[in-house]
Amino acid sequence: MTGAGVPILMYHAVAADPNAATRTLSVTPEAFAEQMALLADRGLTPLTTAELAARWRSGRPLPGRPVLITFDDGYEGVHRHALPALAEHGFPATLFVTTGWVRGAYDTGGGLDTMLDWRQVRGLADSGVEIGGHSHTHPQLDQLDDARLRAELIRCRDIVAGELGSPPVSFAYPYGYSSRRVRTAVRGHGFAQALAVGNSLAHRAQGPYALRRVTVRRSTDAEEFERLVDGRAIGRTFARDRALTKGYAVVRRTRRLRQLV
Repeated sequence: MTGAGVPILMYHAVAADPNAATRTLSVTPEAFAEQMALLADRGLTPLTTAELAARWRSGRPLPGRPVLITFDDGYEGVHRHALPALAEHGFPATLFVTTGWVRGAYDTGGGLDTMLDWRQVRGLADSGVEIGGHSHTHPQLDQLDDARLRAELIRCRDIVAGELGSPPVSFAYPYGYSSRRVRTAVRGHGFAQALAVGNSLAHRAQGPYALRRVTVRRSTDAEEFERLVDGRAIGRTFARDRALTKGYAVVRRTRRLRQLV
């Protein structure tokens, strides 16, 4: 792995037959198991999001080859398929739940595929998976007014705290979108660190509220996965993604300015 960067892997659904809405950002159970085996074989040391941020914040050294395994949204396959592969190697991970998509009392019906229920979320937590926040209804947070932004963060935080007995300390921005205003609100509502996307390695200099991740998807083969965890050719791998992100950022800024007029 090159330099001091840390690969933070971003997963979504782990499913053999995902629906059309989640297929591109899903991985098969077999691919996920192979990827976890590769991490073990190459001697990487998974950390939770909270542990990475705490070490960087305190100046404590990281293990020789750190990596983070993160999941967004809360798809049922994280419990059914990912957890056994994680457990096989004793790997911790972080799951960022969209609380209004988890099946149960707070379900808004917005989940894109079969989602976890709260019993399964508790089971993941009991197995060493850090549970973080990912908003309540998965909006583009930087497009919300202040009242709706607060509501999304508070609702998510309080539901996780009520279900698990302690509030989440890590957050992931839906779609990876944030702004200074959003980051300030996330910090102000008790989250100690937050992840974006960015498709590059995470560095301490990014700050605890803008740590970058790399996307693992259905098209990620073994060779590409090795490059991601080694920090090689990431810019070339995600060149198209970055161009689209820059273009859409202009659109979203314009949309937000119009809302403020």
